[in-house]
Amino acid sequence: MRRAPLACIALLLAFLAGGAAASQQYEPLADSVRAALHRAISDRPAPESAGGASPERQLWLNTMSERLTKRMPDEAGRMEFLKAVHYEATRAGLDPQLVLGLIQVESGFRKYAVSTAGARGYMQVMPFWVKLIGNEESNLFHLRTNLRFGCTILRHYLDIEKGNLFRALGRYNGSLGKAEYPNLVRGAWERHWSWSGLSASNP
Repeated sequence: MRRAPLACIALLLAFLAGGAAASQQYEPLADSVRAALHRAISDRPAPESAGGASPERQLWLNTMSERLTKRMPDEAGRMEFLKAVHYEATRAGLDPQLVLGLIQVESGFRKYAVSTAGARGYMQVMPFWVKLIGNEESNLFHLRTNLRFGCTILRHYLDIEKGNLFRALGRYNGSLGKAEYPNLVRGAWERHWSWSGLSASNP
């Protein structure tokens, strides 16, 4: 019987512990950056349009819902989740499928996932971000709050890295310069969530 490489075993143990192998690292932020991120977090999401979703968005929701069924059996909860992912990702200038890939790697789509380092929720956001750019009412286990923080933070890292997704994902995971995490996210994104029917913005 062929033995699994030690790296694979370590990675599996990390996931079983509640998240990816590393966590976002605290970095001092300039006052202007902190203020900008706070504004981005605090801005209220747009309400659902009276006319409903566009045909393209509805097709995306239906397609992703079918793919997500085994991980989220409840249809109403699954659609609420996907609508929030699509809105928050698009709002931050991210590809919604990329965000789904990141969530798969970070939390396995578990709302109340907590890593050994204390990262929380779907996108495994570290609590120090609440103190930096949030407020006392910021609950990282709340769907929209977690997605808003996670997408805003990833957008922030992409801006820092001038659009370099590999390095931005490394910063998000606290493993800058290492290939394992960015490759896991890209692999999940391309294998499970890639869809040519969406004219998504590229990060």
